Amino acid sequence: MTIDALMSDDAVLQAIGKRLARRRLDLELTQAQLAEQAGVGKRTVERIEAGESAQTATLIRIFRTLGLLENFAAFIPESGPRPLDLLKLKGRERHRASSKKQQDHGDEPWSWADEE
Repeated sequence: MTIDALMSDDAVLQAIGKRLARRRLDLELTQAQLAEQAGVGKRTVERIEAGESAQTATLIRIFRTLGLLENFAAFIPESGPRPLDLLKLKGRERHRASSKKQQDHGDEPWSWADEE
């Protein structure tokens, strides 16, 4: 099952749980063995494979144990400032986001175009 932006959160969790269960079985690990190696409870592994939510630290432990940590890191690709941004910022790095500036329409009150 492909995971895409149109899926509900629950559907994404279900798909991830199925993929983790498949990987565990491919490595011929029981849920208890995976739980022990990852340092989590067996019930936690059961819940994740059933599509329930889990803490990020728990997922990192399980991904590491299943040899998938590099894939987990791919969720948020590394990015850096673009060359033109570096020129604008004179080599400094941004630490805050700014909102879009609104266009100044002067002191004119807003009205529908057909009211004129």
